Amino acid sequence: MASVTFKNNPVTLVGSEVKVGDQAPDFTVLANDLTEVTLADSKGSVRIISVVPSVDTGVCDAQTRRFNEDASKAGNVQVLTISVDLPFAQKRWCAASGLDNVQVLSDHRDLSFGEAYGVVMKELRLLARAVFVLDSSDKVVYAEYVSEGTTHPNYEAAIEAAKAAN
Repeated sequence: MASVTFKNNPVTLVGSEVKVGDQAPDFTVLANDLTEVTLADSKGSVRIISVVPSVDTGVCDAQTRRFNEDASKAGNVQVLTISVDLPFAQKRWCAASGLDNVQVLSDHRDLSFGEAYGVVMKELRLLARAVFVLDSSDKVVYAEYVSEGTTHPNYEAAIEAAKAAN
């Protein structure tokens, strides 16, 4: 498993680590209207899955905004931002943000995504910061587990992987 800290404290990641070349594991998360969303719902397009501890924090907000902006320049790319924030909080954040190229989803119910992708921080019941890029056939073409939860991911590498997968 990846070694991750949060505010410089080591955390235990729960679930299975996903690597480049793997077939992306399925998951079920919730949209802001409480409908279920699965991996199959976005099949056929390149996806950037941006994982954040909470959209209500500075780095997570910036990460979501950056991928929203960059995805609009990357062609047929969908951005899914996943956290364990409640769907109601995500809906409020989305309404205030004005973002249109990103879908914000909640894994709060059963950590289906977090466990399938190995990003559940056991001690905090939050998702560790990570980025996954999937091609249109659900193959993982990029995977980054950010080593310190309060730092930014490598945006450029993820966007380049998404462009190459198009």
